[in-house]
Amino acid sequence: MKIIFAGTPEFAAVALDALIKTEHEIVAVYTQPDRKAGRGQKLTASAVKQLALAHNIPVYQPLHFKSSTEEGLAAQAELAALAADIMVVAAYGLILPQVVLDTPKYGCLNIHGSLLPRWRGAAPIQRAIATGDRETGVTIMKMAAGLDTGDMMYKTLCPIEATDTSASLHDKLAIQGATAIVAVLASEQILQHYLATREVQDEALTVYAHKLSKAEAHIDWSIDAVQVDRNIRAFNPWPVAFIVLDEQNNLRVWNSALSHETAENAQVGEIIAIDKHGVHVACANHTVIMLTALQWPGGKSLNAVQILQTQKLNIGQIL
Repeated sequence: MKIIFAGTPEFAAVALDALIKTEHEIVAVYTQPDRKAGRGQKLTASAVKQLALAHNIPVYQPLHFKSSTEEGLAAQAELAALAADIMVVAAYGLILPQVVLDTPKYGCLNIHGSLLPRWRGAAPIQRAIATGDRETGVTIMKMAAGLDTGDMMYKTLCPIEATDTSASLHDKLAIQGATAIVAVLASEQILQHYLATREVQDEALTVYAHKLSKAEAHIDWSIDAVQVDRNIRAFNPWPVAFIVLDEQNNLRVWNSALSHETAENAQVGEIIAIDKHGVHVACANHTVIMLTALQWPGGKSLNAVQILQTQKLNIGQIL
């Protein structure tokens, strides 16, 4: 089949790489315009664009597909001229109007990192960890005009481990997403089967995964350690949980675990122990969190043993 692929970050690149290895023809790749990144703020191509160029696949980077502008209409016409059988979309970052969704022969399929209709929206991986879900997965859906509202065609399951961060879970789901889309597109007949048996989402079960903000990564010790731990893992690698040191400096917290220490008489936010396993901090209901990876301003992330050696934190200190 002739496939158009639309995606931007590494999550999408994993799926594109898997499709390139099939017998399908990737006729074009759509990705977000190059962005400034890094300390030098140099224009950087997305992970998807870099992969496409390495395989000599034509790359398109329209700003939008709006019918209300000449640029949008031109982008629509350009896409239609590719005469694709299917368009695969994964973390693309642009809204696709109905006219685009209807352009390929079999429409557009989306690779979404949750078990829809739970966690529609921008941050499904992070919200699943922060809420304490025990499992998540990938849903392949036929795209509709709403936000992740399309009919479900194929699902995979992925347990969420107690040590998972958004980074580790992202990598697992990227692999599952790649495997799932290859399975759905194994042949035109198999695609037709999944399209014919697709399932409408139950709106009553919908939960939205709202976009993350930097402000919510500020650690609140007045909640129980279980929730603090979930939040820390959910916000790795972005926006990264933090402790305010002073008006200008934050201490970033990259990882954590639940502590076996007890905090009967400690204030919330009080360091009750520092050892080779981490920094133990009192939270609500006498629960204790163990911070295992910290980064001071201008420095690198340190593990528990390195934190102990720095002697920058003290027992009894209130964070």
